[in-house]
Amino acid sequence: MSTSIDSFGAKGTLEVGENSYEIFRLNAVPGTEKLPYALKVLAENLLRTEDGANITADHIRSIASWDPSADPSIEIQFTPARVIMQDFTGVPCIVDLATMREAVTALGGDPSKVNPLSPADMVIDHSVILDVFGRADALERNVDLEYQRNGERYQFLRWGQGAFDDFKVVPPGMGIVHQVNIEYLAPTVMIRNGQAYPDTCVGTDSHTTMVNGLGVLGWGVGGIEAEAAMLGQPVSMLIPRVVGFKLTGEIKPGVTATDVVLTVTDMLRKHGVVGKFVEFYGKGVAEVPLANRATLGNMSPEFGSTAAIFPIDEETVNYLRLTGRSEEQLALVEAYAKEQGMWHDADAEPNYSEYLELDLGTVVPSIAGPKRPQDRILLSDSKNAFRRDIHTYVEDHAAADHSQLDEAVEESFPASDPAALSFADDGAGAVASAANGAEGRPSKPVRVTTPEQGEFVLDHGAVVVAGITSCTNTSNPSVMLGAALLARNAVEKGLSTKPWVKTNMAPGSQVVNDYYEKAGLWPYLEKLGYYLGGYGCTTCIGNTGPLPENISKAINDNDLSVTAVLSGNRNFEGRISPDVKMNYLASPPLVIAYGLAGTMDFDFETDPLGQDTDGNDVFLKDIWPSTKEIEETIASSINQEMFVNSYANVFKGDERWQNLSTPEGDTFEWDENSTYVRKAPYFEGMTMETTPVADITGARVLALLGDSVTTDHISPAGPIKPGTPAAQYLDANGVERKDYNSLGSRRGNHEVMIRGTFANIRLRNQLLDDVSGGYTRDFTLEGGPQSFIYDASQNYQAAGIPLVVLGGKEYGSGSSRDWAAKGTSLLGVKAVITESFERIHRSNLIGMGVVPLQFPAGESAGSLGLDGTETFDITGIAKLNEGVTPKTMKVTATKTDGTKVEFDAVVRIDTPGEADYYRNGGILQYVLRNMIKG
Repeated sequence: MSTSIDSFGAKGTLEVGENSYEIFRLNAVPGTEKLPYALKVLAENLLRTEDGANITADHIRSIASWDPSADPSIEIQFTPARVIMQDFTGVPCIVDLATMREAVTALGGDPSKVNPLSPADMVIDHSVILDVFGRADALERNVDLEYQRNGERYQFLRWGQGAFDDFKVVPPGMGIVHQVNIEYLAPTVMIRNGQAYPDTCVGTDSHTTMVNGLGVLGWGVGGIEAEAAMLGQPVSMLIPRVVGFKLTGEIKPGVTATDVVLTVTDMLRKHGVVGKFVEFYGKGVAEVPLANRATLGNMSPEFGSTAAIFPIDEETVNYLRLTGRSEEQLALVEAYAKEQGMWHDADAEPNYSEYLELDLGTVVPSIAGPKRPQDRILLSDSKNAFRRDIHTYVEDHAAADHSQLDEAVEESFPASDPAALSFADDGAGAVASAANGAEGRPSKPVRVTTPEQGEFVLDHGAVVVAGITSCTNTSNPSVMLGAALLARNAVEKGLSTKPWVKTNMAPGSQVVNDYYEKAGLWPYLEKLGYYLGGYGCTTCIGNTGPLPENISKAINDNDLSVTAVLSGNRNFEGRISPDVKMNYLASPPLVIAYGLAGTMDFDFETDPLGQDTDGNDVFLKDIWPSTKEIEETIASSINQEMFVNSYANVFKGDERWQNLSTPEGDTFEWDENSTYVRKAPYFEGMTMETTPVADITGARVLALLGDSVTTDHISPAGPIKPGTPAAQYLDANGVERKDYNSLGSRRGNHEVMIRGTFANIRLRNQLLDDVSGGYTRDFTLEGGPQSFIYDASQNYQAAGIPLVVLGGKEYGSGSSRDWAAKGTSLLGVKAVITESFERIHRSNLIGMGVVPLQFPAGESAGSLGLDGTETFDITGIAKLNEGVTPKTMKVTATKTDGTKVEFDAVVRIDTPGEADYYRNGGILQYVLRNMIKG
C-alpha cells in the first residue's frame, strides 16, 4: 500500500463511521502545526512518499522548520495525486505517450508498461468555436462543426481512453475543465489503495488553480511537466514563500465576485507574488461563498502566484454536498481535515512570509483592460480611461471627418446625444453620434449594412464582442444569475443589445443551463441575443469565431479600434479576435450592460442605456438586480439533483462521441495523411546513453523581443491566417481554407505547430523596424532580408547554425503553454536570454533542452547595446556534464564590425532535477530512459 519508509512513525489509521483509512499523521513531526495550510499539504505529501533518496527525512524536517522570512532555497519533490488536462494542451501529452510506447519498443522494452502512473483526466472544452451565435440552433450547429473539424483528434483521444490505464476523457459538451474539476472530479480528500490523503493536482492549463477554492493544492504546469507527473515523476520545486491574505468585512450590494477578483489581482500584482503561494485566512473567509473562492483561485496566474488557496471549512463541505458528493466522502473530508489540523480556524494567525489585508466592504465595481488582467479600471472611471487609452491604438488623432455621414443622419442624431452609439427610433438600424466626443477621443464613424441587422454606424470603441464565457465566472451562480436578472430587467424596460455586438453565452457546465431554465430566465437572455452557444471556453481563449463579414470588413478597411468585453480571465492583445485591438474583462452582468451600451465610450452613471416604452431614460442602476433577489433566485433555482443528473454520464458523451470509429491496440496506427495527429519527433535517433551537452558557438538571434512577451505571443494559438507558413503547409496537404481550423486544435501535429510558433500577429521582433507578426531577418541570405521566422529557422538549421532568443522582463508570462517551449526547441533555439522569466515557461524550456539565461541584474539587451545582428557564443554549458550547474555562463556577442560585447548571464536551471532533464536533452528522454532501466 504505502511506499513510505516512515522515519517519523507517522503512519496510522483514521476511523470514519464504518470506514477505516491509512493516513500519515502530521502531528508525528514537531513544528508542522504552525505551518500555513498549503505547506501542511506539502508536508503530508513528503511524509507519505519518503523514499530515502529523492525524498528524505531531512526534507520533511526542513518543511516542518520552515522559516517564513527566508528566500526559497530548499528543493523538494512534490508528487501530485492526479493530473488534469484540457484537450488543447492535453492532446500532445497523449501523442507523446503514444510515441513513447513506440520508442520503448524500439529500445527493447514493453510498450504496454507506458501508462499514466497517476490518475489523469482530460476534459475536452477548448475546441468549440462560436461560429453561430444569437439564434436558437447555435449550440447544435457549433457542436456539429466542432466534430467535423476535430474528428481525427477525437478518434485519437477515444483510442487513448481505451488504450491507457488510469486515463479518463470527459467528451465535448460537458463543460469547462476547471468547473468540471470543482463540481465533479476533485474529491478534496483522495482515497486510493486504502489510503486517505489530500487531493492535489497539476494541470495542463494555468487556471488549474481554480480548484484551490476547494482546499485542493494544485496549479498549472506545462504539458511537459504534466506528462512527467502522469508518468510518476515528482514535480521539482522550492519550498515557497507563502503570502497570507486576510479577508475581513462583507461585499457591498452591487459589487460582484468579479470586482473582488480584479481588486485582488491588482493588489497582488502590485505586491509581487510570482513564484509564491497565496493563502486566504481570517474571519472574512467564512463570508466568501465557494464559487467566489474558486473565482479567486482561478485568477492566480493573473497575479503570478503558483497557487491561491482557501483552507477546508464548513463552506467546503456544503459545496461538496450541493454538487452531489457522497455522504461518506463528506464525512471523510471533515474528519481528515480536523485530524490533520487542516480545518480553517478563523481566529488563528498562522505564520506567513508576507501579509496583505482586504476589507471586502471597500471593493467597488471594476473592469480590467484594455490588454492585461491586472490593469484595473474603476467602472466609474471607465469612460475616461477608455479615452486615455484609445490614443495608443489610433494613429490619426485629428478631429474626426464626419463627411461620411449624410445630412439625414446628422439630423436624426444631433450632436448633443449623450451616448456615443445610439439606436434609431424607427428601428432601421443604429447610428453613431457623429460629433460626440470628437475633442475627447478620436472618432471615425463608418456606415455599415448587414443582412441581419440593417444599417448602423461603427466608430472607434464600439463593443463588437460581448461574451459571457470562461471558467472564471461561469462557475459562479451569483454573477450568472445576476446577469440573467439584469437581462430580464433590461427587456422589461424595452432595451436591446446594439446590432453590431456579437453576443456569446458559453456556460462552464450544464448545470447553468438547468438553473437558468428553472428560474425562467432564458427567454430574456435570448431576447438580448445570448443564446446558448456551447459549453466551452469560446471567447476567453479566442474561439470567438468570425465577426459578421461586413462588420469585420468595415473594421479592417478603416482600421477601427473596436473593443471586446468578456467575463474571462485573459485579455492579452490579439487574443479574443484578430479584428479587435482592445479587450476588457468584466463581470457577466456588465458584459450584458456593455452590449446594451454598444461602446466603451460610455459612463454608466451619466449616460442612459436607452429609453423605456414611455420615453424615459434608463440607466444601469435602474436595471441592476438587488443582492437579495440574486440570493433568493440562487436558493430557489439550484439544487443537488441538477449536479447529480448532469454528471451521471460524464464520460459517456453524446451520440456523436459514441459513434466515432476508433482504432484499438497498444500502439496507435498513425495516419500518414493526418494533418491533426502525427507521431512526435522527440525520440528520433535516441539511444539509451545520453549525448554530452555542449557550449553554444556561432549562434544567431531568431528574435529580439521586449517586455511582457507572453506565451500567447510565442505559442501557436488562434486562427490560421492564409499565406502564413502553417497555412502553406495545410495548403500543400490539400486542406481547404474553410477547414484550416485553429492552431490550438492542431496541437497534435508538430509540423503545423512549429510553423505557428512566434507567429502571433501582435509579436514585435525588434530585429525589424515597426513590423508585427511572425517575421525575422534571415542572415543566411545576403543582407539578412525579412522572412517568416519558420522559414529562417529552417535555413539556419540546414546551415548548422544554432539560434538564441533575446527577451525583456516577465518573458513567458500567461498560460502554461507547452508548445511555447516545444516550438522554441524545434525551431533550433538553444538558449533564451531575458531580463526575467515567469515560472512555468522557464522550466518548460529546460524540459525541452533549451537553456534559460538572464542578463546580469539591471542589464538588458538595450543597455548592453545588442541589436540582434550579433553572433553569440555561450561557454560554461559543458560543466553540466560534470554534474555541476554553474551560477553564470559567459556570453560573447560579436558585432558585424568585429567588436565584442561580453557579459556573465545568470543560469536559471534552478534545481538538480532540472539539471538532469537538461543533460538528458529534455524531460521526456529522461523519463523514458529511467522507465526502461526500471
